[in-house]
Amino acid sequence: MRDRPILLVSPLADDAPPGGRAMLARAHRAALRDLFGDDLVTCRTDGGVSGPLDAVAHGHIDGVNAASLSGIIDLIRRRGIAQLYLDGSNLGAVARAVRRAGVDVRIVTFFHNVEARFFVGALRDRPSARAAGVLAANWRAERWATRYSDTIVCLNVRDGELLQRWYGRRADAILPLVMTDRPVAAEPRGPGGDFVLFVGGGFYANRAGAAWFARNVAPRIGVRTVVVGRDLPPLAGVDVVGAVDDLAPWYRDARLVIAPIFDGSGMKTKVAEALMHGKRVVGTPEAFTGYASAVVTAGRLAGDADGFVAAIAAMLADDPPSFDPAMRALFDRYHGPQAARAGLAAIMTSSAGAGQPTGPPA
Repeated sequence: MRDRPILLVSPLADDAPPGGRAMLARAHRAALRDLFGDDLVTCRTDGGVSGPLDAVAHGHIDGVNAASLSGIIDLIRRRGIAQLYLDGSNLGAVARAVRRAGVDVRIVTFFHNVEARFFVGALRDRPSARAAGVLAANWRAERWATRYSDTIVCLNVRDGELLQRWYGRRADAILPLVMTDRPVAAEPRGPGGDFVLFVGGGFYANRAGAAWFARNVAPRIGVRTVVVGRDLPPLAGVDVVGAVDDLAPWYRDARLVIAPIFDGSGMKTKVAEALMHGKRVVGTPEAFTGYASAVVTAGRLAGDADGFVAAIAAMLADDPPSFDPAMRALFDRYHGPQAARAGLAAIMTSSAGAGQPTGPPA
């Protein structure tokens, strides 16, 4: 099978805010560039914002419109593209347009989440006509992604099973969350480092989880709770710092990282990021979904307030270092650049058997 050139289509700009989705997309792009070199062509869906009716009826979201679709099809034909890699199930309209144009190209779609499931949660959190429209538009795009893609890649088995329930098709391959490496602060923690750390942006499950922890756990653990991330509201009893330019000092100074997340889809970036910074994690089963058993065992699971209090107390009693090489080794093994390269090679290269399912980490 001819596996190159490859066209990577993404809705994300190079300077997109450094959230979990953007970090994952950059890791995939870097790995594909490493694998395919100049045979990787990149394209951004930059057709602007579609109207609500166009979004719901045609799945035209995240910069997809008639003009951008025409441009992508023309690029595939001009460059003789062998494989089309779609960075997100929200680009299902691209898969549909390419397939209906009769272009001979293998279409691989990576699902950052099961977006419809994600936006069901967002709708429940803040009901509105706009939230319902966003859900409907993403459902439409995702339905076409599952129908017209040759290979569907999910972050974990749970998401593959959700696809089966929502759209009648399972994932063809599992590729757990990966990240590009970033500078870490491995020196001893500073004098103000007696706190547990929550990192996350203002999406609904982060807001709910941080608020739940502030009400039910923070008053009982005898150590400060610090929340770092953009668009999170003030919370009584914890220190909400907001967005910062550099997370490394906050990870260094934290005693441990907490992940009180109870809803969502995909995988939670905060766990892999904590491992990258050599930190131990106390989190819910949802927070650890998709992670290898070795990662879960290295941290501590907690499903309720009493569980979090007990797990934090036990972990603090171990006096974890500011940087634990064992945690970093787990990141390198399962979620670093080499893991990204190996996972994408198994899916995208003919020498590795492109299109063969990979498995979840052991």
